[in-house]
Amino acid sequence: MDTKLNDIAAVAHRLVELCRIGQYDQAQQELYAEDAISIEGDGQKPDAVTRGMAAIREKGKQWADNLVEVHGGSVSDPVIADGWFSVAMGLDATYKDMGRVAMKEIAVYQVRNGKITHEQFFYNAEKA
Repeated sequence: MDTKLNDIAAVAHRLVELCRIGQYDQAQQELYAEDAISIEGDGQKPDAVTRGMAAIREKGKQWADNLVEVHGGSVSDPVIADGWFSVAMGLDATYKDMGRVAMKEIAVYQVRNGKITHEQFFYNAEKA
């Protein structure tokens, strides 16, 4: 494996490790570029694109503040390609505004210079 793929693999495996133990804030601090972009779904909704780590952290805080209880979850091993990796994730949780929801998603990440610069989430959420 070339050096570039080794770097991507290291970032991918570290993200999976941190997500599996619920350390999302640490993952962002450690692995993301300051100018990273986060996209929900196809990016077509008005608030679907979040730019920069300050805004991404705020989005994460709002999500966490809405969370009542986590009932279960999963994070797959990463699938790695040149410059990108993806992870399948699942979360069964109760939220203040939605009640209990089971969510399954594919998260796709771009890595440049050893940092995540782009994340995009494709998901389906169903009432549990």
